[in-house]
Amino acid sequence: MRKIFFTLFAATALSMAIGTSSTEASTYTVKPGDTLWKIATSNNTSVNQLLQWNNLSSNSIFPNQSIKVSAASTTVATSPKTTVSTTSVSSTNTYTVKSGDTLSHIARLHSTSVSSIQQLNKLSGSNIFPNQKLVVSGKAVTSAPTPTIKVPATAPTVSSTSTYRVVSGDTLTNIAKRYNTSVSQLMSSNSLKSSSIRVGQVLKVDVKSATGSLVPVSNPVVTPPVNSGAISTLIASANSFLGTPYKWGGSAPGGFDCSGYIYYVYNQAGFKVPRTNTTGFYALSSPVSSPEIGDLVFFKNTYRPGISHMGIFIGNNSFIHAGGDRVQITSLNDKYWGSKFDSYQRLNVMK
Repeated sequence: MRKIFFTLFAATALSMAIGTSSTEASTYTVKPGDTLWKIATSNNTSVNQLLQWNNLSSNSIFPNQSIKVSAASTTVATSPKTTVSTTSVSSTNTYTVKSGDTLSHIARLHSTSVSSIQQLNKLSGSNIFPNQKLVVSGKAVTSAPTPTIKVPATAPTVSSTSTYRVVSGDTLTNIAKRYNTSVSQLMSSNSLKSSSIRVGQVLKVDVKSATGSLVPVSNPVVTPPVNSGAISTLIASANSFLGTPYKWGGSAPGGFDCSGYIYYVYNQAGFKVPRTNTTGFYALSSPVSSPEIGDLVFFKNTYRPGISHMGIFIGNNSFIHAGGDRVQITSLNDKYWGSKFDSYQRLNVMK
């Protein structure tokens, strides 16, 4: 009798210690006209997560297809005698800004958000400069390193004074980036009391280079004014693709994503624009307070944190973009896009 009682007690204790329960993933049945981007937005997730959860090799989906919109989770019950406490742990690191960095890029490297970095460093905007020290939270992830030029340890740092004439769309921030210096250094060298500059103004620039030579600089040509033929061509090209299907990674008339659309129509209009993503275009642009037709409109925190969508401003508080399931015109008063608006920017395109 004692043996039977002990066996029952041991079995009960073991089942309490290792018993598991599982929660199945939520699913969604595809409707006509749905896209992965639309489903991801509606379910507060990302296209990449949907592709991973459903083992999809492309963005192609079809009506009545069952799509997982969340991951399955498993909970483990512990012995009543053992109390397990889980806490969210985050590490705090310091990051030194490199030339060409953006807050969005830094946030991705450290699995955090732009707003978190701004809060930790008391930043009121998105402007940063090389060699600036930023506090970042979250666990750093492995990524491809920013290409750098290795210089012998004995190579001296050389400074040389040059001059630069301000062109339309310039800011002290982008001038400082191009000359590998800082905004504060530019203000000091030119006895400026504020960051305001004007077209045609000549600035003294202290160019620094660890190799002892001047940093090569390309002079940008900012998007022409509203009445230029180039902008008219740009808008005509943009409108000609209305209704073209949305395609993740697409940059041709068969299908566009938001950055691929900008790349294609700008080049069609005669501007030399690289094929990059939204954060890449953001880094190549300068903010404007009064947008003109042809300027870019940026949005944040759509399918991922930070700058994540873009379009072309066409006047009347509207923009044209590859969003949803096609190329379309949307009002900035739209409830969704209005809440995601970040800024107007003017692209610094090269000759």
